Amino acid sequence: MAATTINDSEVKKFSDLAEQWWDPSGQFKPLHKFNPVRLAYIREHILASFKLDGTKRYPFEGLNILDIGCGGGLLCEPMARLGATVTGADASQRNIAIAKIHAEQSGLDITYLATTSEELAAKGKQFDVVLNMEVVEHVADVPLYLKSCSELVRPGGLMFIATINRTAKAYALAIVGAEYVLKWLPKGTHDFKKFLTPEEIISIISRHKMSIRDRCGVSFNPLHDQWRKSRDMSVNYMLLAEKS
Repeated sequence: MAATTINDSEVKKFSDLAEQWWDPSGQFKPLHKFNPVRLAYIREHILASFKLDGTKRYPFEGLNILDIGCGGGLLCEPMARLGATVTGADASQRNIAIAKIHAEQSGLDITYLATTSEELAAKGKQFDVVLNMEVVEHVADVPLYLKSCSELVRPGGLMFIATINRTAKAYALAIVGAEYVLKWLPKGTHDFKKFLTPEEIISIISRHKMSIRDRCGVSFNPLHDQWRKSRDMSVNYMLLAEKS
């Protein structure tokens, strides 16, 4: 059998929730709250890296962006509104169906594909930017996934990675706190054994011509009920890598 990044149980888990992707009060409420901080991070670094004018109405015009593991399209749609040519890919047919409907209702032209990173890489596809956000902890074969995602970045292009660190603090907050105490997420959303440290991710992608340009933590501020960038990478963190 050919190697695959698809974890059938993970695909089913998110497929079962597909109709809730765009409900800010539903099962994806934490992701809706998380979206502003990751969008700001992505926008800031794309503008700086490609020397784009952020005052323009469509500053990302001319950029080809892939959101791998796009779910219902929570990142694809803002990228399209900024003027990028956007492709969203997900292993779940139901996620893609929901994403297509919402994009059509929003009047946005986004290409959605029910496929995997390795299938796209095998076809020789490359993009200016690959968004790899909150996905790596859900795949079956991490080295294959990160290798194929790296191959999807054109020379000089960027890849953004967001995930959860494998620390005791992450277990306490991201699993016990978020799933069992606060019930922000359904029980079983995350598996601690699948969490990756920044060093583990960097070690893999550095073998595929990717070098780290930036890294930061993301922490939740309960007083303001919002996520913010942080120096603390012990729980949620983001990495920015560039293809040499």
